[in-house]
This record gives sequence, C-alpha cells and structure tokens, in this order.
Amino acid sequence: MEKTVYKLFRVLKSGEITSLFINKTRRLPIGKWLKAEPHPTKGFKFRPQWHCTEKPNAPHLSNKNRVWKRVLIRNFKEFKRPASQGGTWILSEEIKILE
Repeated sequence: MEKTVYKLFRVLKSGEITSLFINKTRRLPIGKWLKAEPHPTKGFKFRPQWHCTEKPNAPHLSNKNRVWKRVLIRNFKEFKRPASQGGTWILSEEIKILE
C-alpha cells in the first residue's frame, strides 16, 4: 500500500536536498524510490526508516535551510508522538520524493 505524506529535508547551497540528521551527506534524487538504510548515529535513537508526517508540520524542528516535500511511501508504520513533535510520525521503508 502506498500513501502520500510529507518529509522535511535539508537544502544545500547547490539546491540539492539531503536528510536532516542521519546520513546527511547523501544527495537525494527526486522521483526515484529510495530504500531506508541503517546508519546508527550517536545521539539519535536507532530507527532505520524514513521519518515522515501526515502534514508539513514539526514544531520542534527549525525550517532554516530546510524544505518540506511531498513524498510517496510504502512499507510503513505509524509512530505516535506528542503534538509538539508534529503528532504522528510515519516510519517508512521506502520513499519517493514527488516535488
């Protein structure tokens, strides 16, 4: 099953996008299915999936040098979080950046 949701990305000066925190040196292409990869990172809970939200909202994160993109996901599960962290997170095994 596929679902359209939102993900916040870091924007480089070149205009390319990357993940916010985990494996953030990898440039991410638009329009191509991307599998989640395990990258244990000090200071972060190990959740080797793409983190998305139902709405482009994550009050606990800055929007500076970042952009919300619509993404298509598959192989996902919901993870309840407080409203201050955007509410429900959707943890997905695969994403396709749509815009």
